Amino acid sequence: MALMWEEGGKEHMDDKFLRDTAFNLFAGGRDTITSALTWFFWLTASHPSVEAKILEEIKQEKEANKQLYLRASLCEALRLYPPISLDRKQAIKYNVLPSGHEVSPNPMILLSLYAMGKHEAIWGKHCLEFKPERWISERGHIIHVPSNKFFSFNAGPRTCLGKDLSFIQMKIMASSILWNYDVHVVEDHPISPTFSIALRMKHGLKVRIRRRG
Repeated sequence: MALMWEEGGKEHMDDKFLRDTAFNLFAGGRDTITSALTWFFWLTASHPSVEAKILEEIKQEKEANKQLYLRASLCEALRLYPPISLDRKQAIKYNVLPSGHEVSPNPMILLSLYAMGKHEAIWGKHCLEFKPERWISERGHIIHVPSNKFFSFNAGPRTCLGKDLSFIQMKIMASSILWNYDVHVVEDHPISPTFSIALRMKHGLKVRIRRRG
C-alpha cells in the first residue's frame, strides 16, 4: 500500500511518505503510551476491585475492541494522569471563541491537562477518585466525552491521528500483562509525578511481578 495521486494524467506513488507517516504513528506514541501504562498499572494495583473486573472481562472477551471496562479504566487513568500534562495554544490571528471571548495573536494560553482532570467543576465531586464506571452508560456502552473536556488526545481538527491506534496498543499490553501476571507495587515506594513533556513517575514504578497460577 502506498500514497497515490494523479498529476499530468499519470499516477504517482510515494512509499516514503507512507512509511514516514506510519513510523510517526508508532514512534510518536512511544513515550506517551509508556507514561499512560505506568500510571494505569499503579492505579489497577491500588484498586483490586477494578483489576478483578478487568480480568473477568478479559476472560469473557478476548477481542480488544469488545473490552469496554478495560477501555474505561484506561480513559480514567488518562484523565487523572494525562501523558502530556501541559499544552500551549496561541492564535495566529485575531479571533472570537464560541464562548464570546476575544483572542489576539499575541497572548499564549497554557492548558494544564493535569489540573483539568482533577477539577470538580469539570468532573464532579468524585473527580479525584479512580472510577472507570464513570465512562460506562447504564446500557453498557462507552460514554462519549467531548474532546474539550477529555483533552488527552487534543481536540477538534488537532485531535491526535493515532488515538485509536494508541488505545489498541494499550489494550493489548494491559490485557496481556494483567492476564498473565500479578502486579504488586513495592510497599512504601514513593509515587509522585515529575512534570516534564511526558508525565512520568518521579521515582519510577517499582513492582513485584508474579506469574498467575
